[in-house]
Amino acid sequence: MHSEKQKPVRGYLYIAAATLFWGISASLGRAAFTGRLPGLHAISSIDPLILSQVRSTFSFLVLLPVLLLLRGGRRLILPARDLRQVAVIGILGVAISNYAYYLAIQRTSVATAIIVQYTAPIWVLLYTVARGLQKAAPQKVTAVGLALTGISLVIGVFGSNGLRLDPIGVMAGLVAAFAFAFYNIGGHDILARLDRWIVLLYVTASATAFWLLINPPWKLIAAHYSAGQWIFLILFSLISVMAPFSCYFAGLQYLEPTRAIVVSCLEPVFSIVIAAIALGEVVRPLQVVGIVFVLAAITVVQLPDRRSSGPVTIVEPIE
Repeated sequence: MHSEKQKPVRGYLYIAAATLFWGISASLGRAAFTGRLPGLHAISSIDPLILSQVRSTFSFLVLLPVLLLLRGGRRLILPARDLRQVAVIGILGVAISNYAYYLAIQRTSVATAIIVQYTAPIWVLLYTVARGLQKAAPQKVTAVGLALTGISLVIGVFGSNGLRLDPIGVMAGLVAAFAFAFYNIGGHDILARLDRWIVLLYVTASATAFWLLINPPWKLIAAHYSAGQWIFLILFSLISVMAPFSCYFAGLQYLEPTRAIVVSCLEPVFSIVIAAIALGEVVRPLQVVGIVFVLAAITVVQLPDRRSSGPVTIVEPIE
């Protein structure tokens, strides 16, 4: 048996493993667009829409039989009100966020896409302050200032040549951040009431249904992907969803959510380092400063304010 002192350590390790998987998946996504990893030149034509669609679909197809086997069909049934809620979250929160995130990766870089998306807690904070759910405490104002300065440095606003990144890519990153924030705001209540695995099942199901309407199966067939491409897409789905979520939820058994979220800030670090090593992506000194500012802001915004009775801004991962 593990002692009480060992439990937090196990929790931190599980969360760190989850962020590592998400970091790997970001570079794999970039490699799928560029073919810059050995053996991936043949799949460089994969569109962000296809990557997002297949990721949601295969995750759902793997998760459904597992939960049916472990919990039975009756325990997976949700009331109509909850079904509507998870459907909206799955489409506007997850499907849109995933597509915009991978589009940002395709058109800019892993570092830019993930840091822009990671400002989501700041938008959640601004929303809760505007609604009167939280007060604009000094630490919150500091977090907003750090995040906005950091994102400006990352996208090159303060560089000698001004904004040099693809505008569509930057906008896609912001859309991903807003969709991520919507997921958190819309899903806060249902995640507090329902098992996370069941929520994940229905979220991926609604995202799958949405993508089938946007891109029907016959269009996938017409793309004539090779067996190697399908294998990559299946493995990508497992690495980017099932493996990290398994580790993350295991970590939540040993850590309170606030600590888990703060530890999950390792994800951008892993993503950027892996992309630099595997893909040769260059991060300029000003961008490094901006990354540090954004990560500091996210950490600050998750810390509880003793003078405020409002809820702590918690953003669960959906990478």
